Amino acid sequence: MKAALLDTDDRYRVTELDEPVPGPGQVAIRVAYAGIQWGDTMVRDGQFPVPRPFVPGFEASGHITAVGEGVDPGRVGEPVTALTPSGAFAEVVLAPAVLAVGIGDLSLRTAAGLGWGAPTAYDLINTAAQVRPGERVLIHAAAGSVGTLATQFARLAGAARIVGVAGTEARAAYAARFGCTQVLLRDEYPAKLGDEQFDVILDPVGGPTRRTGLGQLAPHGRLVAYGNLDTFDPVLADTNDLLMQGRSLVTYNSNLLSRTHPERLAAGLRHARDLVAGGRVRVDITAEYDLADLPVAVQHLAEGTTLGKSVLRIAA
Repeated sequence: MKAALLDTDDRYRVTELDEPVPGPGQVAIRVAYAGIQWGDTMVRDGQFPVPRPFVPGFEASGHITAVGEGVDPGRVGEPVTALTPSGAFAEVVLAPAVLAVGIGDLSLRTAAGLGWGAPTAYDLINTAAQVRPGERVLIHAAAGSVGTLATQFARLAGAARIVGVAGTEARAAYAARFGCTQVLLRDEYPAKLGDEQFDVILDPVGGPTRRTGLGQLAPHGRLVAYGNLDTFDPVLADTNDLLMQGRSLVTYNSNLLSRTHPERLAAGLRHARDLVAGGRVRVDITAEYDLADLPVAVQHLAEGTTLGKSVLRIAA
């Protein structure tokens, strides 16, 4: 099979490999499309230590071609979207059966756009933050895959005001298309908000942004930290101060959830799939690349020029 390898020289190359065979609890998927996500930039840049050479790729859509021990053989032939520990940038990938979710009539291209971003965004709004009708929500990185989906999920949850933060004018204009009440540029934050407080803040940035966010929480507000795009420097919080205002600092780690409670992550993916299939939420795939163009696709994401979601066309 063809696969993209991330080699010891930090370069991608397309090569031929043997097709993997599913083990217990796994399925093999003939990949149609593979989603590109922020984890791909982190692996490329060495922030996630993995042995090289390594077949990257963490999300795919396609048809199940084989199942391992303990998996219903009737699933062979089923079209699915899958969250994988690696290997999605190849013609065949292995995935935990529980994280290979049927897509019904949803197109394989759209299904690949769900990826990790859809269940993450759904869980951020509905499980971690538990957004309630009438609440005010602040979403950082609002023009990305998670941000655009989280905005839509927040609107469905009844949020009264949704403020997005984006890095450039183009990204701000893009984020506004998904239901934000207002979108700020990164250099306008937080000054342009004045003393406004929020019931929920979604923060994948970390560092000073996280410290500022804790001070912007309304009584009983929740800040959900789910990444460190800016810095891994620790952010300290005084629990006594949080307690006096009923504020909460919550974390969400989808990678950890996939290993400890994969059925919970799969449930979020199914909820997101149903909302997309029903036309209530839109996955916006803005770029499609061939397997050989993977270096360009990952670099565009790292530079911030990617809007919404990008995918690789493997064998569609």
